[in-house]
Amino acid sequence: MTQIPAGRPPVTAPFPPLSTTVAGAPAGPGVLLAHGATGSVQGNYGGLIPALSASGHRVVAPDYPGSGDSPRATGPLELDALADAVVATATGAGLETFTVIGYSMGTAVAVRAAARHPERVRGLVLTAGLARADARTTVWMDLFLHLLERADHTGFAQARALAGLAPERFNALSPAELAAALDPDPSLPPSGSAEQAALVRTVDTTADLPGITVPTLVIATTLDPLVHPSHSRYLADHIPGAAYAEIATGHLPMVERPEEWQDLIQEFLTRQGL
Repeated sequence: MTQIPAGRPPVTAPFPPLSTTVAGAPAGPGVLLAHGATGSVQGNYGGLIPALSASGHRVVAPDYPGSGDSPRATGPLELDALADAVVATATGAGLETFTVIGYSMGTAVAVRAAARHPERVRGLVLTAGLARADARTTVWMDLFLHLLERADHTGFAQARALAGLAPERFNALSPAELAAALDPDPSLPPSGSAEQAALVRTVDTTADLPGITVPTLVIATTLDPLVHPSHSRYLADHIPGAAYAEIATGHLPMVERPEEWQDLIQEFLTRQGL
């Protein structure tokens, strides 16, 4: 009988169970979604979930502490604990094995989940991701934290908008779209944005990458003002056998080119039988 690898010892997560969206056919291939920092399941994957459900997948999508309806953490977030928590959410929802689709910081969560739980993770899709924060990404996160600490909601909205969209797309926004993007309503950003941004600064999955053995697709966002596309190239070069694709968007492909992004993901899942 085949011995299933045990993975690494679990970490006790310093937060309560995560609010989770579950969709799709109960018997379909499992997909676990890991969203980005200062984002949410609805914001990052609101369009992808119905597409995956329509293709027969069973989708489990937890919100991190302080996103969606998940309570805010009482202390700093740690990558191991967050990876364990999203995996536990998937298994608690009935998935034995699954592909992890990670976006932005969620790519680090996905990679760490695969490293710690190899008996669960069957594949990875990593969009606009990073293995380790560089100086530019760290400065962006420091700016986010600075604005959040000072409750500068106008500045935070401006920074997120500039970081999220490609310059041409930003300049093409209609007055109404620009006003929505720059809305300083303090209830709009997730309450856990500070903890999530702080986690990005500490991310380092470089040691995990050579040990990833599952089929992997890395999608670079080539016009990204927040996370340079060279980060995606690094992921693809250091994960054995990883496939690589590019999409001409800023940091938000689900906003700028949603159909192209979804097609890349669906084609990979189909080709790999995931």
